[in-house]
Amino acid sequence: MFTHTDLAKMQAQSLRMQGAIRKQTYSPEMEKTLRRFSSWEVGELIFKVNQSTLRGRLAADPSLPQGQVEEDGRQRWYSLEEINQIRRRLKVNRQSLMPPRPAGKRAIRAAIANFKGGAGKSTVALHFAHAAALDGYRVLCVDFDPQATLSHSMGLSDVDEEFTVWGVMARDLIQQTEAMNATTAQGAESGTTLPQRRLPSAITDMGLADLRVTDFIKPTSWPTIDILPSCANAAFVEFASAQYRHLNPEWSFFAAVSRYLDQLPADAYDMIIFDCPPAIGYQSMNAVFAADVLYIPSGPGYWEYDSTTSFIGQLSEALEDLARFKQGVPAGTMSLPKAFADVRFLLTRFEPNNELHRAMQSAFVKVFEDRVTEHPIEMTRAVEQSGRFLSSIYEIDYRDMTRETWRRARASFDQAYAEFRGNLLAAWDGLE
Repeated sequence: MFTHTDLAKMQAQSLRMQGAIRKQTYSPEMEKTLRRFSSWEVGELIFKVNQSTLRGRLAADPSLPQGQVEEDGRQRWYSLEEINQIRRRLKVNRQSLMPPRPAGKRAIRAAIANFKGGAGKSTVALHFAHAAALDGYRVLCVDFDPQATLSHSMGLSDVDEEFTVWGVMARDLIQQTEAMNATTAQGAESGTTLPQRRLPSAITDMGLADLRVTDFIKPTSWPTIDILPSCANAAFVEFASAQYRHLNPEWSFFAAVSRYLDQLPADAYDMIIFDCPPAIGYQSMNAVFAADVLYIPSGPGYWEYDSTTSFIGQLSEALEDLARFKQGVPAGTMSLPKAFADVRFLLTRFEPNNELHRAMQSAFVKVFEDRVTEHPIEMTRAVEQSGRFLSSIYEIDYRDMTRETWRRARASFDQAYAEFRGNLLAAWDGLE
């Protein structure tokens, strides 16, 4: 027989193993650090300009970052901070190297969602965030998944649950309840008797209501990527949220994260990327409600196609049910009924030489038509290796494998990201 005590012992053993893995993967300080990028990468892959042209422009202006030189003197290596300094100051053929961004608009929000486990949600969110950062965007990731794969991949491992999405939702419950009680008090003064909503001290005494918006956001090893992290202890959020709704049935729980993000300065970030849990629940509903764009990754097998079909059906029903809150949601950037600026299906772990995969790709296109992205994410040896080491292909040094293997994996993610960026820009232009 196994009880909770046995499970706790198993977790303790696993945590020790996690520490050993991080020690091998991260720096000696047990912190994940971002590598430097070669002048070849900066020119050809990041700025997409001729490498000799870039070298000439940098040599002509010593005030620009010059990077670090290898011992053999053949290659210079640049930090992301140095790359962004060059990006801001340099023009090539009179063209800015800064990425496009609609003026005067808040960050565009994209949810990577599907309740099928293993669909590649965290992998897609991680790679799109890293690709966007190399593209010059400021990115905020929101990890809704209690498995915390994205948080761990970003280098965060010791996170208290009150600084996760659960804390954001609990804080919102307190604030919304206080606002409702204030309205009730005003009604009482005019002769209208309405009951006050009471929250237990276990919630109100945690100090969540006093936390600033930025207190939930943590830096990562990427200087232009921040994250609202998750942790294993946040798995109880579904149970807690059900209890909270019982305490205040009028609380519009599904809008908690949207209201939180509305409090960020409009120019704090460019892109906000959500990594959603493999389920439709309180956290995932918060993610899809707050999102402008919905990206649905799916493997290329029949059962994954079947699961994706079920996901969009259940999501449709859940969003329809939320319509009853239409009159009770505080005004913000989102409204009911929920409408996405764009919805896309992205095939992952795709093998172009696999006949079954090609057949399933055709099935996806036949059903979802132009909602299916043109460029799937291919399964390569480099992608498998990046997953084992909690890193993206952008973090792996191409010298650690054959350059062709690395380039093939990077090209797959580059193409998928370029399409993602194009879809987001089109949706971004339409934001009010």
